[in-house]
Amino acid sequence: MKQDKEIRSSFLRYAIVVTVLFLLFLFLKKDSIITWVQARMSLRSQEKQIEWYKEDNDRLDRKIESMSQNRDTLEQFAREEFYFSEEGDDVYIVE
Repeated sequence: MKQDKEIRSSFLRYAIVVTVLFLLFLFLKKDSIITWVQARMSLRSQEKQIEWYKEDNDRLDRKIESMSQNRDTLEQFAREEFYFSEEGDDVYIVE
C-alpha cells in the first residue's frame, strides 16, 4: 500500500513537471503558440482587407465602364468631382 502511494506520488510529480515544461515550451519559445495566434489574427485581418479591396475594385470597374459608355454620366462625374463647367455656366460650390 505504501509502495502504491509512492508510485502515485512519483507519477504525479513527473506529470506536473512534464506539464510545466510543456507549457513553458509553448509560451516562451520563439515560435510559441502566442506567436501563432497573433499571426493568424494578422492573416485574418489581411484577408478581410484584400476582400474589401477586391469589392472596391469591382465597384470602380463598374463605374469606369458606366462612364465610358455614357457621355452624360462622365460629364456629370467631371462636374461634381472636379467642378468642370461649360462656358456660360454659373458654378456654386456648397460644402
